[in-house]
Amino acid sequence: MISRKNYINNPNPCFTPPLGHKPRPSFIRYAMKRASVIDVARCELNYILQIKKIKIGFPKKRFRRLNEHRACAMRAMVLAMLYHFNISSDLVQASVEQLSDECGLSTLSQAGNKSITRASRLITDFMEPMGFVTCKKKWDKILGNYMPKIITLTPLFFQLFDISENKLINAKKQQLGWINKNLIDQGLQPITMLDAKRRAQDTQIKNIVKYRISRHAFYKKRRNAQRLISLDEKEARQTILRALVAKYSISELTKLGPQGLKKQVNISYSYLRKIATNRYSDN
Repeated sequence: MISRKNYINNPNPCFTPPLGHKPRPSFIRYAMKRASVIDVARCELNYILQIKKIKIGFPKKRFRRLNEHRACAMRAMVLAMLYHFNISSDLVQASVEQLSDECGLSTLSQAGNKSITRASRLITDFMEPMGFVTCKKKWDKILGNYMPKIITLTPLFFQLFDISENKLINAKKQQLGWINKNLIDQGLQPITMLDAKRRAQDTQIKNIVKYRISRHAFYKKRRNAQRLISLDEKEARQTILRALVAKYSISELTKLGPQGLKKQVNISYSYLRKIATNRYSDN
């Protein structure tokens, strides 16, 4: 039987910023500093507010505070959300999976399958019903399923670490002023807060679609490679050879010759073996 103290894979999750990102705006750095010194999981709001059932919208009675494992996850998650926060649109420009990975909340099974349940439940079962975030799902017409959740931070989220709505609005105005200065320098018309929000949302959706198409293409390619590599090596090489013969013209095959064609088969087989065991990289 698993001990209650050991049933969590990572009892001390910690947010680790991704490599290669640009420095964050001053407001985000300030907010992250506040969130790191104030215990957001034990904020008074967590005791005053009543959790709501999202689908039907009325309060659901809470009888106890967050357990320590979820509290630790929330402390890391708040920092991750702030790091990826877009001031002008209120959006968290990262997927739940990315947030989970950067907080150390993701787990891998023995079969190599990733689980982000701990992060997902924190957001879906607590942070969203409490009103700290809102989540929206959009249907992907290309892949025929839902895109990753688009997460928006509410003013209540910032009250967890004592940042008022007025301070948040001032940060938005400052960010809009910076955006408009760049537009004017380029000879373009300035935009409103609503325009800036719409543009950021459109950009995020386009990036999600682009990422999903790329990822879908990779996994389709990997499945085909795995299917071919699972065959007997001689049979797999024969299949590759037939594909190459169909690909090249007669003049190209003549130029390659038997040895050149054999070399191409070896290269293709080696490449497929590599693809069959690779994992998709977000970079």
